[in-house]
Amino acid sequence: VLDVRRLEGNQEILEYRNLARINMTRTQADTHELFKASYQFKDKAIYGYWFEVTIGGVQYVYQNNAEPIYWTQEKGSGGLGQVSPAPDQERRIRRFRMTVFDPAFQVPQWAQDAVYYFIFPDRYRNGNPANDPKVGERKYQNHNIEVHANWFDKPYKPGTGDGSDVHYNNDFFGGDLEGIIQKLDDIQDLGANTIYMTPVFKAASNHKYDTADFHEIDPAFGTNADFTRLTQEAAKRGIRVIADASLNHVGSDSKYFDRFGNFKSQAQGAFTHNQIQANSPYASWFTLDATQTDPDKQFKGWVGVADLPELNKNSAGWRQFAYGDKDSVTRKWLKLGASGWRMDVAPWVPDDFWREWRKAVKQTKPDAVTIAETWFDASKYFLGDTFDATMNYVMRNAILDFANGSDARTLVANLEHLREAYPPQAFHALMNLLSSHDQARALYVLGGTTTASAEAMQKAKQKLRLATALQMSLPGSPTIYYGDEVGMTGGDDPYNRMPYPWADLGGQPDMALRADFKALLKLRQDKPVLRRGQLSAPLVSTSNSMVLTRHTANAQVLMAFNNSDQTQTHTFKAPASLLKKQGAMWWGQGTLSLQGQNMTVTIPPLSAW
Repeated sequence: VLDVRRLEGNQEILEYRNLARINMTRTQADTHELFKASYQFKDKAIYGYWFEVTIGGVQYVYQNNAEPIYWTQEKGSGGLGQVSPAPDQERRIRRFRMTVFDPAFQVPQWAQDAVYYFIFPDRYRNGNPANDPKVGERKYQNHNIEVHANWFDKPYKPGTGDGSDVHYNNDFFGGDLEGIIQKLDDIQDLGANTIYMTPVFKAASNHKYDTADFHEIDPAFGTNADFTRLTQEAAKRGIRVIADASLNHVGSDSKYFDRFGNFKSQAQGAFTHNQIQANSPYASWFTLDATQTDPDKQFKGWVGVADLPELNKNSAGWRQFAYGDKDSVTRKWLKLGASGWRMDVAPWVPDDFWREWRKAVKQTKPDAVTIAETWFDASKYFLGDTFDATMNYVMRNAILDFANGSDARTLVANLEHLREAYPPQAFHALMNLLSSHDQARALYVLGGTTTASAEAMQKAKQKLRLATALQMSLPGSPTIYYGDEVGMTGGDDPYNRMPYPWADLGGQPDMALRADFKALLKLRQDKPVLRRGQLSAPLVSTSNSMVLTRHTANAQVLMAFNNSDQTQTHTFKAPASLLKKQGAMWWGQGTLSLQGQNMTVTIPPLSAW
């Protein structure tokens, strides 16, 4: 039974409609019966399929298994399925899934060689104190801002007794574009070749997702010329720069909405001084309701957040501004040096918007990369007409859970699902992250909390080394959140956004940990098979360990991982391609031996090789 999935909307909208019911042909194969059917797909889409059989008048289904994919509503990891009595409603069936994509789908060649260095600009480096936001000169909406005099302060969080005011996201440290420029050599030395920054456009908050002006760099970060200078200086070192924006919402304190009357521009905002301005050139960009008396109910905030008025993505005026015009947001920053875009909250934006947007990106800069922010299975974005890659939160969760001791077979199930569901060109370009500004840092998740003992912190860092070795070994683009490489920790927002511990400012970066990150990145750069090799099904997959292999036409690599406190030894039939071959240990400790056609591997505790 072949079904096609509705593509529009977030993952909560999970609908299939029947496409075809195909009678299967039964033949004999040795001692087994073999059933076959064929179908030729006409359109790119996400398809679901399952099998129906009637035995003795009773109807059964063979459906996908019930294994969860991290943060993904639709269950089932592929592989071995499950026989069940036919359910009352077909919508309850767990379908095997197939991504049928455009054969012309191309991802920029450089993307699978990328190593991202992921920066939250306000907390990375203060290169120009003259542009620091100043109390009394800048406002946060209609409130004051807070500025940290000490670079190593903890970010403020209202209600915790830290002395801050009651407002979130209005405390600043002074990091800027100049600071990134000054540290480009450091980023290059680490082994990263692509910088991804959270938004740098003018906005009231420290995170800048509440955009106030898409065409201007925030004054606390520098100028438009500084952005171009960053891209130029980065290019001299072989480093690209990826921009970030939300085309789903803006800030309530923006020139387009202007709820607080802070903008004196010629074009009036759509909600200036807390009132609907029907004559505003931006009025059609928002969903406004003049029948309501409460100002908070006169517009739609994204997921109910009044600080983030949601844009009407079907507005022709907004689409022209976002990507249609020659000087549109999308085109402008590519022309000023960006090498691609990471798009915030992609699932809340209509698919047809992204199809048109992608065309504008590729027309402006054909080798620009397009990256979606999705936290779940992103298959629908990889049909060849929207995105090239996504932030791989599915694998982030799987890797960190594995490093924390969870069953290796859970990681394998998630990895195998992505390998099967994503087109290879997208699978090899995924932004493979372990930490982000939206989730607790990897070291914190692995036990390296701010109150951890020295022994617990040492073990957490060993787990981080294991997780990083896995991250560097898999298809996709390793993504290092600033400071992870020197042992930065921190829980949920805002503590995952602590300032970088620069030694020249009195910080204590863990340079031994950084040396291991650097060595792994150099290994990945030196060995093309770790960047472009095809991943095969696991050779070993147990509760605590796994052995994976990747190969190109010229090389093959084995990768072994153990998340337990005991040495793991496994013997298995060696792939024919490895018999009578000589190799070398590239990383880590452990042993490998061949006895006839059997291979035995030994993996030390909590390590990888």
